Amino acid sequence: MKLQFNLEKTDTLTRARLGTITYNGKTYPTPMFMPVGTNATVKTLSPEELKEMGSGIILSNTYHLWLRPGEDIVDAAGGLHKFMNYDGPILTDSGGFQVFSLAKPKDITEEGVYFKNHLNGDRLFLTPEKSIAIQNKLDSDIAMSFDECPPATAEYEYLKQSIERTVRWAKRGKDVHNNPNQMLFGIVQGGPYHDLREYSAKETVKIGFDGYSIGGVANDHESKEDMYKAFAYSTEFLPEDKLRYAMGIGEPIDIIEGVIRGIDLFDCVSPTRLARHGHAHTWHGKINVKNNKYKDMFKPIDEKCSCYACRNYTLAYIRHLIVANETFGARLLSIHNITFLHNLMAKIREHIEDGTLEEFRDQFKREYYGEE
Repeated sequence: MKLQFNLEKTDTLTRARLGTITYNGKTYPTPMFMPVGTNATVKTLSPEELKEMGSGIILSNTYHLWLRPGEDIVDAAGGLHKFMNYDGPILTDSGGFQVFSLAKPKDITEEGVYFKNHLNGDRLFLTPEKSIAIQNKLDSDIAMSFDECPPATAEYEYLKQSIERTVRWAKRGKDVHNNPNQMLFGIVQGGPYHDLREYSAKETVKIGFDGYSIGGVANDHESKEDMYKAFAYSTEFLPEDKLRYAMGIGEPIDIIEGVIRGIDLFDCVSPTRLARHGHAHTWHGKINVKNNKYKDMFKPIDEKCSCYACRNYTLAYIRHLIVANETFGARLLSIHNITFLHNLMAKIREHIEDGTLEEFRDQFKREYYGEE
């Protein structure tokens, strides 16, 4: 069954949108945060726990699943849903981000990209056609086009050549896409440049996709200003009736600013990665649970939270687990951090409905970041 998106409302004061995704007889609201399950699992968590937290779409990684266990194994199992026992919607990325982090500039060709297998050093070659063929076999509900992922520091001329190649690759990928139950998304690149984002968006829309992603917005060296420009410059030229997805965005304020600029979907490994390092989101900011001041704090991580971790365990106990390197501590913080982001999305949707999203953003910045 193919996932369906319905746009229900656009905010009159911002570009924020309310919508619903219908899949397998269930309806999920947007804007939405999507937890990342790189190896067909969200680290330390079960599919049942994810559903209890209110997760909708989750992600898996094409590159990693291509290497282990291989798309043929997943296909033989009946696709990703049966392989990992998740009956909600699944999105697979193209593998491009990982490939380009492993490739050298000289290894990027018009045909595809040469790079080293990070597991054993083997020389591999990935093309737009191969990425789509892998995703067809993984049988995710949303597949991503294979795009070049230039660094945030790339020069204008390089970005221009890069997005022209990405458009050509998008067309090649669409031409071989043959899974009728799978949506295929195009990707808009172009850094912080309005004309490049406009060109990339318009050319990608001409090809025609089921949804569109904003790429190049999760680089470590990118300023917030450039990130928000990329959001706005991309969504300005995208169809109203299609899903818009900002890849790799998990910082709370960036999610809010993305929604304000018309984005529906966000994903990031950050909630589980932060958890493994002992960090937790709270409505009053991010905390480091390992800090000594929490050793005798016999209250929840956040008293406003009703997640499994906050209902059943204290900060003192979770700190003990993290300091002792017990996996259960990372599990509890992962449950809490993902629940926090789902609750943040619920708050965002409420404020879009009420027409008060910008006021909520300003209040959130004061309470979470201490900014006026």
